[in-house]
Amino acid sequence: MSSSVSPLAPKNVPDMPVIAGVRLATAEAGIRYKNRTDVLLAIMDKGTAVAGVFTKSKCPSAPVEWCRAKLKGGKARALVVNSGNANAFTGKTGRASTALTAKIAAKAVGCSESEIFLASTGVIGEPLDATKFDGVLGRLAETAEAGDYLAAAKAIMTTDTFPKVATATVKLGKAKVTINGMAKGAGMIAPDMATMLSFIFTDAPIAPAALQSLLKAGVEDTFNAVTIDGDTSTSDTLLAFATGAAAEHGAPKISRASDPRLKAFTKAFNQILANLSEQVARDGEGARKLVEITVEGAKTKASARRIAMSIANSPLVKTAIAGEDANWGRVVMAVGKAGEPADRDKLSISFNGIRVAKSGARDPSYDEAQVSEAMKAPEIAILVSLGLGKGRDRVLTCDLTKEYVAINGDYRS
Repeated sequence: MSSSVSPLAPKNVPDMPVIAGVRLATAEAGIRYKNRTDVLLAIMDKGTAVAGVFTKSKCPSAPVEWCRAKLKGGKARALVVNSGNANAFTGKTGRASTALTAKIAAKAVGCSESEIFLASTGVIGEPLDATKFDGVLGRLAETAEAGDYLAAAKAIMTTDTFPKVATATVKLGKAKVTINGMAKGAGMIAPDMATMLSFIFTDAPIAPAALQSLLKAGVEDTFNAVTIDGDTSTSDTLLAFATGAAAEHGAPKISRASDPRLKAFTKAFNQILANLSEQVARDGEGARKLVEITVEGAKTKASARRIAMSIANSPLVKTAIAGEDANWGRVVMAVGKAGEPADRDKLSISFNGIRVAKSGARDPSYDEAQVSEAMKAPEIAILVSLGLGKGRDRVLTCDLTKEYVAINGDYRS
């Protein structure tokens, strides 16, 4: 965890309201870090629905495998998250650690092990000593309160420079419901499901199947449209929990994601996902620029996404932005290598609203001084127009600086 906060960090942190049916507590378990919290316990009331999306990595962590198996039950009573150790690529020892953690948590909370969900983040390949949770989770269960989401977000950080939280309150029927979210992630970010670790809590009474549909659809244009370095983590986990407590205040019980009464909730839910995923991009390791890449005029939306990701993951594009150089040639390169339909002579490119290339060549009105000044901004918008169709998509990334190398050069050691 860095001692200096990213210059792209949000200026204001929202006040996170209480979610009925959710209690939180954090502690220092000594997993890897010293003098900081590294374990989070979230306890949910009986009947809480759960949904989840996970990494598509073929080398998933032990907690990812655990959660996938338990998700079928659709119910959750507790979430245990640790930072400092990913419990990934740890073989039988890793699976034994998840089982022991779940056993300790279930005893502390008073529920079935099948209702315990787990997530771990940190170093890959190092065994996780789950005995360190013994006693700690019991104390956390006794002291958990309906509250401090900021402290919870801090406990799950690794190389993050700031805690990432978001909240929204909307009407469901005639009742107010609240959605709170937290996330962690700064490196090894090219989600193929969600992002590093993220957790959403709501008091809305939504059935597991409906919540799963909302989550699966919501990540596509939010977490799945963010990349820091092109590397998909072994641990990517996004879980959503719905306690249903708002039903006591008149909120209707929702069994289908297509229920028209869910329209406002769905919009707010997706905004939470978008907010958290942008915060991840803003906290990219060593980042000094937030970069939005929009591709329009593609054959399809899927084609636009692949081209946008090709640009966003290009080290040459990202280092040019770090150097405040509007090097559109590198963007052309990334478009061309994407393997998607493109016509060089129809291609136009803009940086922060200034068109630098048109119809396959430098724009006739190009002004180096004007563009150089625009590239000094902390937020850079790149627009690529292909002129082939109606496909359009947008992704977020950041620049690539010397600090990224410094952070990752000795992360494990």
